[in-house]
Amino acid sequence: MLPIGASSWWRVVVMLACLQLRPVQADSCPLQVGCLCAADIVSCTALSLQRMPAEIPVFAVTLDLSHNRMEQLEAGSFTGLVRLETLRLAHNQLTGIRSGAFRNSSGALLRHLDLSSNQLRVLEQHYFQELPGLEELLLFNNRIVHVESRALAGLTNLHKAYLSHNRLTDFPFFSIQKYSHPLLSLLDLSSNRLPKLPLEDISNLPPAVQAGLYLHNNSLVCECSTYGLFRFWKQRGFDSIRFFQQEHICLVYGQQRGTLRVFQSGRYFENCNLTALKEQQSSVSVKAGKALLLHCLTSLSSRSVTFLWVAPNWEYVVPPGNNGSLKMFANGSLEIVAAREQDSGIYWCMALDRQRQRNETWEVNVTVVPHHDRDTHEPFNTGFTTLLGCVVSLVLVLMYLYLTPCRCPPCSKPRPPATAASGNEAGLSSAQSSILTPTPPTTTEGPGRKVSTNKHVVFLEPIREQQNGRLRAGQGVGLMGSGLLIGAEQQTRLHRAAETDSIMSVFSDTPIMLP
Repeated sequence: MLPIGASSWWRVVVMLACLQLRPVQADSCPLQVGCLCAADIVSCTALSLQRMPAEIPVFAVTLDLSHNRMEQLEAGSFTGLVRLETLRLAHNQLTGIRSGAFRNSSGALLRHLDLSSNQLRVLEQHYFQELPGLEELLLFNNRIVHVESRALAGLTNLHKAYLSHNRLTDFPFFSIQKYSHPLLSLLDLSSNRLPKLPLEDISNLPPAVQAGLYLHNNSLVCECSTYGLFRFWKQRGFDSIRFFQQEHICLVYGQQRGTLRVFQSGRYFENCNLTALKEQQSSVSVKAGKALLLHCLTSLSSRSVTFLWVAPNWEYVVPPGNNGSLKMFANGSLEIVAAREQDSGIYWCMALDRQRQRNETWEVNVTVVPHHDRDTHEPFNTGFTTLLGCVVSLVLVLMYLYLTPCRCPPCSKPRPPATAASGNEAGLSSAQSSILTPTPPTTTEGPGRKVSTNKHVVFLEPIREQQNGRLRAGQGVGLMGSGLLIGAEQQTRLHRAAETDSIMSVFSDTPIMLP
């Protein structure tokens, strides 16, 4: 039997163990603390809660704990909530998040986390390590003065991050890369205390992040580099400029009294190097043989600023340039006259302000694309060839219509000799039409002449006057080449042949060989 003191000690140990092992989840809504449940939504807002409720239903997908008095998120605060997707903790008094606060919870399922309007001061590395599926992170209206370089590491599924209305004086832009945050499209850093922007880190941001980067209402010093960046964003039509153009301000010499609106103070920036305000990527490419102009982007705008370029072969370049292949101008721009393959590499620019004893650097990676023969020939323009074909076709049609060759006059035909036996009617009929008789004609040129068996060429013309398919009686038929006229007896024979089985052949100026 244990002493009374020992027995009390063991009771305390067992009680603590039970409290430690008691799950935070339950199957019913915690009505005793005033929470409301609607399907998979659990709302415990404005209940003056100082810590997490002891029992949260396991079916909770959306948990709203906003407008309370919680100061810390302890380790294991959300253990067992494996379906949790949305967690709202806005308008509390949170000053920190313990390591493992989101351990054994939904983890990758949690997509929306609202920590806005709290009292967070530093975003530490371990805050969001257990939330790889987080898509939207709200941290605006806190007291954040510093963001650790790996505070957002591991959030590969992050789409939007809101850190506006804080006290940031710097931000690790270099930690945002395409491979680490491939889906990030909005980064709100507006209404902070950023005095200067790291142009090189911002230029290395993924294009989608640059298009969704909000920097208005900061404490930026009025510099040519800042003006150039905002002007470039305006030319690209970024939403951060289009919707908040009036809110882009800067401070003259960092003084709050000298606040200027960037896009309404053109006179203040008129002495800036406008050539350097053009788009200048940190990595550019150029075809071999082409010229390339590189700008030395810097915030130094004093007259005492001098520039120096270092080529990839560690050759120092100062105005006016070296060996004719590199030209350098007084404003710091460097021109590669005719790019060669050996000109590829990193060009390093340094701006020195001896008066203020300040210097800035800028790097540009140049890639020279080799020249190919096929690139010299321009691609065949199908539109031009189609137009040319239409013009040629039209010309040919006009030539055919209006420039046809002249017709030759008809050749004169020899007239057959006239005979006394035939009359005027026979001669007229011979001139109008010629009909081939089935039997060879007899000659009357002289007594005793036999029928000619030689071949003759005749020209046949259509008969103009017919009557029911028959020739008129007494119509004469002329035979060219024989010089003879067919008599009445032969005409009778001709009529009989037409009525029985002979078909009259009619041609127009067509020579026929007769046996």
